[in-house]
Amino acid sequence: MAKKSADLRPKIKLKSTAGTGYTYITRKSRRNTPDRLVIKKYDPVIRRHVDFREER
Repeated sequence: MAKKSADLRPKIKLKSTAGTGYTYITRKSRRNTPDRLVIKKYDPVIRRHVDFREER
């Protein structure tokens, strides 16, 4: 059972678009969001909120 849930919700890396190289690691649902994810989150390197894009 655990294997099946890992396939539906894989771990993804969110990389900062500010070019700092900072990343977040999270999970996403492939069924609900098949496209690449873009989330606005805090980048502590430049100390402001920027877009983080899914990296594959």
